[in-house]
Amino acid sequence: MCGIAGEFRFDQQSPDLSFADIANRMQATRGPDASGIFAQNNQLFAHRRLKIMDLSHEAQQPMVDMTLGLGIVFNGAIYNYREIRKRLIDQGYHFFSDVDTEVVLKAYHAWGKKCLDRFNGMFAFAIWRVDGSQLFLARDRLGIKPCYYVKNQQFFRFASFLPALLHSSQVSHELDPVALQFYLNFHAVVPAPSTLFKDIRKLPPGHWLEVNDDGSVQQACWWQVNYERSADHETQSVDDWQMMLQETLLQSVRRRNVAAVDVGILLSGGVDSSLLVALLAEIKGSGIQTFSIGFDTVGHEAGDEFQYSDMVAKQFGTTHHRWRVTEQELLNTLPQAIKAMSEPMVSHDCIGFYLLAQEVVKHCHAVQSGQGADEIFAGYHWYPPLLDTKDAYNCYRQAFFDRSFKEYEETVNSSWFVANDEAGDWVKAHFAQPGAPHPLDKALRLDTTVMLVEDPVKRVDNMTMAHGLEARVPFLDHEVVELVAKMPPAMKIQQGDGKWLLKRLARQWVPAEVIDRPKGYFPVPALKYLKGTVLNQITEALHQPQAKQRGLFNSAYLNRLYRNPEAHITPLRGSKLWQLGLLELWFQAQGI
Repeated sequence: MCGIAGEFRFDQQSPDLSFADIANRMQATRGPDASGIFAQNNQLFAHRRLKIMDLSHEAQQPMVDMTLGLGIVFNGAIYNYREIRKRLIDQGYHFFSDVDTEVVLKAYHAWGKKCLDRFNGMFAFAIWRVDGSQLFLARDRLGIKPCYYVKNQQFFRFASFLPALLHSSQVSHELDPVALQFYLNFHAVVPAPSTLFKDIRKLPPGHWLEVNDDGSVQQACWWQVNYERSADHETQSVDDWQMMLQETLLQSVRRRNVAAVDVGILLSGGVDSSLLVALLAEIKGSGIQTFSIGFDTVGHEAGDEFQYSDMVAKQFGTTHHRWRVTEQELLNTLPQAIKAMSEPMVSHDCIGFYLLAQEVVKHCHAVQSGQGADEIFAGYHWYPPLLDTKDAYNCYRQAFFDRSFKEYEETVNSSWFVANDEAGDWVKAHFAQPGAPHPLDKALRLDTTVMLVEDPVKRVDNMTMAHGLEARVPFLDHEVVELVAKMPPAMKIQQGDGKWLLKRLARQWVPAEVIDRPKGYFPVPALKYLKGTVLNQITEALHQPQAKQRGLFNSAYLNRLYRNPEAHITPLRGSKLWQLGLLELWFQAQGI
């Protein structure tokens, strides 16, 4: 895993070398093993390297092949690169390394943009023509790896970490009121290509972007998931679906165990991570490392699920590591975790993943994680009601949106007010797009391609990369996602229970106590029920001069939250005050 950055100019000026230095410094944790810079004429590229697939010097980046007239900076992992490499050798290509980066470069030379269809993996990369005429960027199907960019009349800049783009007088810090409305209403999700900043965009998942030396830009979607089903899909037996799912998941886990280093598993004790342990045990047998974290109990809410993760670790004989974090440790680490966010993320899991990654990286540098299973198999509580609803949009909105539009109007000051319900209208339009016939399909498509990307996937990438740990997500293998999209709703939900077929598959290996217990979330009670020191930190941040100058939030609304934070919890069980305070803490951490 790595951090990439670059500048491509079309104003006859030389690129800004200081940007490469800043980007490499700010993205150092994404690639602690090596760094590099390439500059020529109107182009500048920077790279931080984490050695996972190939430990040799030949895999160093930026990588330039003068014979082909191309260069590349690459972040990610192509799990089927050896098969593609063999095909390229058969076509006459010669290789100087044994790494997926060079395979991506030569695949682009051989097949152009169509090379993307051949890749199985997670990636964001930039390929440039050495003559300075063109720059090509692409992002993987599910947006597992990030790509932020700025374009103005002088240059195009990109980076893996959004704050790396902010440290320039040529990039405005002006906020986008529409994006702010998304943040406050749509559970902190700001869908691509927007970010909270007017000048900064993000390449949407499954898209490529091409920049020419005259400043012109082309962008296109190269992958979409389709939920339309044929008659065969509808009549396929449960056993057939389960067999296909088992084979596809086994292949996905097997692919993600390919590395030049050990690959462990983040074991929460839920069905998803427990099934990954079981599948890897089927593939590997023994020698599996698993990792769990827990927090202090607050009130009646437990802060760990060790009883379940211990049960799974014992069943499969893993080398199990677990850590319990005290409230004081959490508080001490909170500012670092917030600073590591590429965009502000309200999910309490962030601090959990940050602290877990900090410990895991002492034992291994790559892990598999269970993100994505809930979004593709309908594991959340808002999915069952969609089976019978005639109003998919309102059914979804009641469960997922943090505020009504009326409450949003009370939250922000008038200078930031957006007159229309932009977030609501956007979700409604997304639901209306073809390719998702059933109400459940509409929600799963939105959550898989948008919410998942902007919350769980981004969270795991940011928090693990903050410590140079590579996280791999087998449930987001595109072959798994495409297969599950074709499953009828009854394969996902039965008798009000989500992830039905996945749980049926898991019963072959995973203890029933793990499968049949109520769904758990990464428990960080101290960030849900704001009290004591955490509440003081939030209050202090919102009273800082920077916050006052920004003037985002209505003081009467803030005072209402201050009086009784525990009374103001979102439908997704988060603190509304934490959401506002986290945003301000993030701005201050980034020096905005």
